[in-house]
Amino acid sequence: MKCPYCNHLDTRVIDSRPAEDGSSIRRRRSCDVCGKRFTTYEKVETIPLIVIKKDNNREQYNRGKIERGVLRACYKRPVSADEIQRTVDRIETKVFSLEEKEIPSNVIGEIVMEELQRLDEVAYVRFASVYREFKDVNTFMDEIKKILDR
Repeated sequence: MKCPYCNHLDTRVIDSRPAEDGSSIRRRRSCDVCGKRFTTYEKVETIPLIVIKKDNNREQYNRGKIERGVLRACYKRPVSADEIQRTVDRIETKVFSLEEKEIPSNVIGEIVMEELQRLDEVAYVRFASVYREFKDVNTFMDEIKKILDR
């Protein structure tokens, strides 16, 4: 790391610790040439994830949309806020572990349904009915029969 005071190309790390936000590292450095100290912050560089919608439009990934969908599905269900956050965290981890720059929205939807099925079966059916656009009661019943057959 280059010294901001004397531009010497080699500095020493004196202390490293997580920054207050928890998503970066704060490093205290010292220059051996001029003796001055300074602080740097190291952060993981993330590649923006683009979601390809059903109509082929593209938009930037938004965790809030997943949270709202899961919250709506779990409305008036015995699911705690912590369980919901852990579920959204697992969904997000699975989405980002695909290591794609662009991902179809249906892939995200399937991951959400998989996690909701583990969390709460009623929430799963609620989400599936909207996501899969159930046209009638028979389609709804078919999905419930799949759950009962497990």
